[in-house]
Amino acid sequence: MTTTLNPGGAAASARPAAAAVVRLFLLTAALPASAEPLAMTEVAPGVFVHQGAIAEPAPDNAGDTANMGFIVGDSFVAVIDTGGTPELGRRLRESIAARTDRKPVIVINTHMHPDHVFGNAAFTGIPIAGHANLRDALAARQEVYRQRLTEELGAGTAAGIAPVRVDRPVAEEVRVDLGNRILVLTAYPTAHTNNDLTVFDRKTGTLFTGDLLFVDHVPAIDGNAMGWLRVIDRLERVPAVRAVPGHGPARVAWPGALDAQRRYLTVLVQGVRRVLKAGGGIQDAVAHVAEEERERWLLFDAYNPRNVTATFAELEWE
Repeated sequence: MTTTLNPGGAAASARPAAAAVVRLFLLTAALPASAEPLAMTEVAPGVFVHQGAIAEPAPDNAGDTANMGFIVGDSFVAVIDTGGTPELGRRLRESIAARTDRKPVIVINTHMHPDHVFGNAAFTGIPIAGHANLRDALAARQEVYRQRLTEELGAGTAAGIAPVRVDRPVAEEVRVDLGNRILVLTAYPTAHTNNDLTVFDRKTGTLFTGDLLFVDHVPAIDGNAMGWLRVIDRLERVPAVRAVPGHGPARVAWPGALDAQRRYLTVLVQGVRRVLKAGGGIQDAVAHVAEEERERWLLFDAYNPRNVTATFAELEWE
C-alpha cells in the first residue's frame, strides 16, 4: 500500500498500487544572508546544479566534492543533496534565494554519504526525504563521519551538523508535487550503498542519480558490485534525456553516461572471479584487478583497492 503525506507529515491511506503523491504546503522563512551563494548551472528549465570538485575533501576545496541542486516548481522548491558541510548547505540556500522567491519545502538526500548530507544543517525545519534505510545507515556512521570531517577540514567545520533525520522515508516510489511539476523519488536495492535513491523530474526529463552514477570519478562501492550492475540495468530504462551524476559534470546524456561505469564494474567482477578461480588471495586481487581501467578514471588509487576488497568479500563464497 502506498501513502499520501499530508502537510503535517502524518501518513494517510491511499489507493493501492498508486504511487504516493507528496503535496507539501509547509513554508519556512528564508535564513538571513550569511554566505556567498554557490555557482549554479541551469541544466534544464528550473533545474539548477552545483558541480563539486572531483577530489577528496580538503581545505583547498572546503569539502565541496559532490554535486547538489534544486528544482523550482510553480509553487515550491525541492533541494537535492546539500553538500559536505553546514557552510555548503548555507551557500546552497543562498543560491536558491538568489534565483526564486519560492521556498524549499523538502530536502531529498540521495544516500547517506557525508558529502551529500551534512549541508542539511542549513535547512532546519524543512522535511527531509530519503531511502527507508538511510536513517539507520547514517546513524551508525555519523560520528565517524563528523570526526573525519574535522580531521580533513579543521576544527569547527562540523559544528551544527544536525542529528540524523528522515521525515519522509521512501521504500519504493513517492511523488512530490512542486506545483505543475512532479518529481518521482525511487528507492533501489543495495548498489552503491544500501540506501540509494534517484529523483526524476518528469517535466524536463532530468534524472538526479546521486552516486548511482559516477562520471570521471572512479565509482566507489559501499554496497556491492553485483547489485549495482543490476540497478544499472533498471536505471537505463528510466525515460530521462539527461542525468545529474553524484560526481562529475553537472549534466550528462542519458543513458549513454552509464556505459563507462558498467564497464568498470564488469571488469572488477570478472577480475576478482579470475583471481578466486586461480586460488589467489585478496592481496593478489588488489594488486591486479581492474588495472586496465586506471587511466580512464580520476582518484583510481584512492578507491579501486577498496572496491576490489569489497568485491572479493562479496564473491568469495558465491
